Amino acid sequence: MNGPLATTVLDEFGTNLPRLLDGLQVSVVLTLLSIAFGAPLALLACLAQMSPIRPIRYAAIGFVELGRGAPALVLLQLAYFGLPSAGVVLPAMTAAIAALSWTAAAYGAEYIRGGIAAVPRREVEACHALGMTTRDTFRFVVIPQGLRIAIPSLMGFAVMLFQATSLAYSVAVPELMSQAYSIGSSTFRYLVVLIQAGVLYAAISIPFTWLSISVERRMNKHI
Repeated sequence: MNGPLATTVLDEFGTNLPRLLDGLQVSVVLTLLSIAFGAPLALLACLAQMSPIRPIRYAAIGFVELGRGAPALVLLQLAYFGLPSAGVVLPAMTAAIAALSWTAAAYGAEYIRGGIAAVPRREVEACHALGMTTRDTFRFVVIPQGLRIAIPSLMGFAVMLFQATSLAYSVAVPELMSQAYSIGSSTFRYLVVLIQAGVLYAAISIPFTWLSISVERRMNKHI
């Protein structure tokens, strides 16, 4: 970044900051709600993929594969523009939460399944030796340990989900990127305001990424 551009970015930051912070607040709320709805769905989808009942297992696999295979932008467009053709009209924020929750659930299910698969076999054998049933072993030993192993990956994905909220501008959610475009359309200084928005994204993403790495290292000490 050259000197004049850096000076302009800093000079206009105070002017644009209130609107950008409003958008950042919406982005954070959208992320938290998507995680709040997506996390339980992820666990259910993970368990359903292990079900011995074929229809349940296949439905869960389809849910996960579609959620992972379809870009988040496509799911957003589907929820906001596609569902009305089927008679279901969702507000922009609700559509964004639904789409991103599906994405979070699909990826989260795979992270959790990987965590469960990483639980040492000897733990299960020890539970059986103590007389625990298979169901209790899964509920009280395998799932808690699997979730613990998956936590760093889930935290890393939360950062990516926060960044993915920038796609919600396409369905008129007033998040950070939407506010940046709105400011740019009135000032015609897109480069400046987009750099400012990028700084705010980084201010959230980088510390949380460091935190997830720290958590992973602390957990690995006990493995």
